[in-house]
Amino acid sequence: MSTLPLERFGSVGLDELVSEAELLTRVDRKYVLRLDETLGLLDHLDPRTRVLTIDGRRRFHYESVYFDTPDLVSYRQAATGRRRRFKVRTRSYLDSRQAFLEVKARGPREVTVKERIGYDMAARDHLTQTGRDYTARTLSGQGLDAGLADELAPALTTRYTRATLLPPETGVRVTIDTDLAWSDGERELGIPDLVIVETKAGSRPSGIDRLLWRLGHRPDSVSKYGTCLAALRDDLPSNKWARILRHHFTTEETARAA
Repeated sequence: MSTLPLERFGSVGLDELVSEAELLTRVDRKYVLRLDETLGLLDHLDPRTRVLTIDGRRRFHYESVYFDTPDLVSYRQAATGRRRRFKVRTRSYLDSRQAFLEVKARGPREVTVKERIGYDMAARDHLTQTGRDYTARTLSGQGLDAGLADELAPALTTRYTRATLLPPETGVRVTIDTDLAWSDGERELGIPDLVIVETKAGSRPSGIDRLLWRLGHRPDSVSKYGTCLAALRDDLPSNKWARILRHHFTTEETARAA
């Protein structure tokens, strides 16, 4: 597992993190960094920054299973930059053995709305009827086609390790994902040096965003689902992620048979 020097920061519990920056309606800005660049970012953070800590642990293992239609409607909406689009996944916290079903929809002004319910950990790799019903209601509530819920099947599984940081700035949090690996059931991909830093805030850029800009990083159009499914499958449209695929998914890290 990649090492991040988080010891110099204070701790924050989950309840306090949620109360200060739950951010289910937010603007997400993602940055693709190398591991050494991430260490440089940590060196520049405000020392008052706190790290989510649960039972002494500061980094947590995640697994997400993404669901899509047979013709990959969710993927293609993202790949072609559709203004209204959706994503359905189970998000599992492997350390605590908890799972959630999440439905994310992109609405006006690039605002992401995420809704979720608790889910059966043993069923995280497929949609139960309860899961389909919830997805249909949520899609309908966002003005999307509820009938898509009946067509969804597993399309990609991703695993990674996450640290969540709470800077002193109100209403902002930052996640740092390392040890990223993906599988579509036929192919696997893992890139140890790849790090995805994501700022979660309101419509205005946060202080962390401005810090990243000063360090030479700009927001990237990267998706753990879309970009990485494109990396695994060269038959899919991927122009939206061409630069990231070229710079961060090199021939040394091409997909291998599962």
